[in-house]
Amino acid sequence: MDQVKIGAFLRQLRKEKELSQEKLAEIFNVSSRSVSRWENGNTMPDISIIIGLADFYEIDIRELLNGERKSEDMDKDMKETLTMVAEYTDKQKKQALIRAVVLFGMEMLCCGYTIGAAVLVLRSNGEISAGFAVIPMLISFVFSVLVLMNAKEHVRRIQKDNMKNTDNKG
Repeated sequence: MDQVKIGAFLRQLRKEKELSQEKLAEIFNVSSRSVSRWENGNTMPDISIIIGLADFYEIDIRELLNGERKSEDMDKDMKETLTMVAEYTDKQKKQALIRAVVLFGMEMLCCGYTIGAAVLVLRSNGEISAGFAVIPMLISFVFSVLVLMNAKEHVRRIQKDNMKNTDNKG
């Protein structure tokens, strides 16, 4: 606890209410010298007076003990958190895109191989087994499913993040 910071905050709050030290002292049944000592950071009010001051100034006790309004810290913390979330989301998007490109590329290679194999099977007059073309076709199908699953996972993650953001705003 920084008594000087708390004292400056108490002074600021008193001035916002347009009160003199004497008037505040009167309200809390203390001497004006006590109020002066609080505001200069020389002493701290008793706990019962701290609770009363927080109620009187309509602030949280933690704000009083931190010597600043919560919203200032919350804004800073919120910005830092949102920046971290944005960086994390960007990383996830890049990973999903890389997975999609790799899977799609492999799928295209398998499709090309399947087409080539099918042409060879058809031109071979039965000398090459049809399995030569079926296996790469099945592998191509597996890659197609993986591309779809990757896209579906990415969409689900975006929807989940949007739900969290909506819940946090409400």
